[in-house]
Amino acid sequence: MTSPAAFSSPRRIRAEILIVLGLSLGMSALYAIVNIINRATRDVPLNQQTASINISRDQREVFDLLYQLLGITAALVPVALVVFLLWQPHRPHLGRLGIDAKRPWRDARDGIALAALIGIPGLFVYLGGRELGLTVTVVPTDLGAYWWTVPVLLLAALRAGVVEEVIAVGYLFARLRELGWGPWAIILTSSVLRGAYHLYQGLGAFVGNFLMGVIFGWLYQRFGRLLPLVIAHTALDAVIFVGYPWAAAAFPALFGLPG
Repeated sequence: MTSPAAFSSPRRIRAEILIVLGLSLGMSALYAIVNIINRATRDVPLNQQTASINISRDQREVFDLLYQLLGITAALVPVALVVFLLWQPHRPHLGRLGIDAKRPWRDARDGIALAALIGIPGLFVYLGGRELGLTVTVVPTDLGAYWWTVPVLLLAALRAGVVEEVIAVGYLFARLRELGWGPWAIILTSSVLRGAYHLYQGLGAFVGNFLMGVIFGWLYQRFGRLLPLVIAHTALDAVIFVGYPWAAAAFPALFGLPG
């Protein structure tokens, strides 16, 4: 009979981390690394290349919508796995992830404030990366103008906020602590992972997301609350995804588009 200690052995925890990351952000990071090598070895400079985030899946509207919803649902399955693995029988059930419902309004306030704090410098990092030839032109969405476009983009923003913060911060911090890692080793590892799976956007995106990861990781280490990070990330992506068509039309030069 297997002892309870065997289920929390360092070897088992390391294997679990590899499986969870292999089903989610770790595999995204590997794809992004291959992608940036591919891009960097082309004759076209990085800042003249384009990376689209939310793309159309089918020419027929109804199937495009179905594919979008299926993609969002599939991306959330690893989150469900993490919740299953770290669920506690006593309240708060997701306390190990830093999630509870004790102060929702304060979490919302802190999340929106953090989004503003990160968003403005992040825009300058993106623009600077493009000027230096280190970042591709990012197109947040090329979806058609359907009745469901904005709701789907908002769901996509929520998906990104939940997946990235729950796995790259909440889950990874919990498991690496069990392995005896120190705070800054965990923060930097989480931040490198965050930067790595954004490498498909260029080296500038790696730097920007690494710095974002350091800030988010330090805040999580300091206050132990994940919801403000999820809210901040979701708000950032929602503004970018939904606001892109207007911003690209109003300021085409900023996005590398013809006027």
